[in-house]
Amino acid sequence: MEMKERSRSLGRANKIAFKGLDVNFGRLSMQKEKARGSFASVHRGDYDGRDVAVKVFDWGEDQKTKAQISSLRIAFRQEVSVWHNLTHPNVSQFIGAVLGTSEIKFQNHSGQIGMPVNLCCLVTDYQPGGTLKSYLVKNRKRKLPFEKFMQLSLDLARGLEALNPNEMTGYTGSLGYMAPEVFDNKPYNRKCDVYSFGICLWEMYCCDMLYPNLSFYELTSAVVYRNLRPEIPKCCPSSLEKLMKRCWDADPNKRPEMEEVVSTLEAINTSKGRGMTPLNRTRGCFCWRL
Repeated sequence: MEMKERSRSLGRANKIAFKGLDVNFGRLSMQKEKARGSFASVHRGDYDGRDVAVKVFDWGEDQKTKAQISSLRIAFRQEVSVWHNLTHPNVSQFIGAVLGTSEIKFQNHSGQIGMPVNLCCLVTDYQPGGTLKSYLVKNRKRKLPFEKFMQLSLDLARGLEALNPNEMTGYTGSLGYMAPEVFDNKPYNRKCDVYSFGICLWEMYCCDMLYPNLSFYELTSAVVYRNLRPEIPKCCPSSLEKLMKRCWDADPNKRPEMEEVVSTLEAINTSKGRGMTPLNRTRGCFCWRL
């Protein structure tokens, strides 16, 4: 009886916290899963005739302490509080969110399916182009035209610039993109995002995989204690090379703000794209996606 009452209280508390942001799952039709990671799956869906992406989080509560779950839920709330007020052409449009309530049900092709009380989800506009990372993986043996690379870099940088003035979510990020101070359990802030952007910049320029043969422990040790960074090809313009190195500097205080990153990218002369694939030899690329 006590457990049921606690579940009802949790549902009421979450509805108050997300007033105006709740998703009406009676109007949401879930389709097949598009992607899955360690803590979430992404589904395509339809919400009142709108093509949407639904990111369903499952933090493995059976394997985590109450304190860890509480921290993850706080970070989720912070992300929602930032995202729902943000409108930017380089950021997917936020539609709604739900933080674990026993009342959640959604429609799929087989009918209604309930969601466990511990699950959280985000609903955003669906981006049909897929992820930039998946495109780069499929085209590892090719390079993007320098003009296209610059377009994608600026799209991503401007999106991050729009996010930076807001409160950070507290998420630590993905392995390989995590700043050294995050590995070292130091506070996450906007300069951690700058580090991650520097790594993404290298990936987009090289169209290559980052540290494919290193385990988590090997990568952690190499990044934190041996200052491991990706090798920049000689064909890279010097201005772009300097920007990458500044972004992933071991000292967060030496990394530029995203506003400066954007202005630096805008100033880079696109004619310096030595070693890049000519425009007529590639099918191009698309923008950063959810």
